[in-house]
Amino acid sequence: MSDSPRPRESASPRTDRPGAVAKVVRVVEAMTEHRGISEISRSTRLPTSTVHRIIQELVSVGWARRDGESGYLPGVGLLTLAARAESESGITTLARPAVQRLRDATTHTVHLALRHGDQAVYVDKLEGLRAYEMRSRVGLAIPLHCTGIGKALLAALPEDEVRGILRRAGTPAVTSHTIDDPEELVRHLREVAHRGYAIDNEENEPATRCIGATVYDYRNSPIGGISISSMAFELDEQRVRVLAPLVVGAAREISQALGHR
Repeated sequence: MSDSPRPRESASPRTDRPGAVAKVVRVVEAMTEHRGISEISRSTRLPTSTVHRIIQELVSVGWARRDGESGYLPGVGLLTLAARAESESGITTLARPAVQRLRDATTHTVHLALRHGDQAVYVDKLEGLRAYEMRSRVGLAIPLHCTGIGKALLAALPEDEVRGILRRAGTPAVTSHTIDDPEELVRHLREVAHRGYAIDNEENEPATRCIGATVYDYRNSPIGGISISSMAFELDEQRVRVLAPLVVGAAREISQALGHR
């Protein structure tokens, strides 16, 4: 009996055309460095119409947001997901001993945050030994211009990069103490860099004061920060001077654990 004809083997799938998921991944990765549709299109080598459609879908699920101009930034949903992943990664594991020691030494709430684009996201929190609790949570995205960790991060960056961040993210007055003038903030950040730590003087939340310091990685890049937070009346000027070196020391300890020298 003669063999029946074999079906023709299908051609191997083309590898130079990304699938739907790969396209989304490309766009999400590009959004960490580029803001405009055209820039993202060039970076990903995807048609502008495709990039626009993907970004609109990301906006609808909270993975992207408008930057206040004509571009887009990673959204709260994506930042929260990244924070959850990082909170279970080696960074928080390596940092936890320093976080614990800082909380025990100061009795105030300690936050660890990592930079994500033009924001920072809390990846660890250890509640203080007080009768009250801070309203923050792991996964919360925070602005850079009015928080202790955020200002410490900005002060560690080149001024041209800082100005770009402030232009894209804005400097909205969250409280009556917020420094909402970009030029004044840039001058303030020079003082922060000289001092070695930042103070959130009720700038992000009324009646709350924070001390923040920068965390660096093995490439000497500022990737985040650590802070202590308390009701403002418990962190007066004298106590800030006493506790600030402890925050700076914890930031240095975490940076060294991450390979910074």
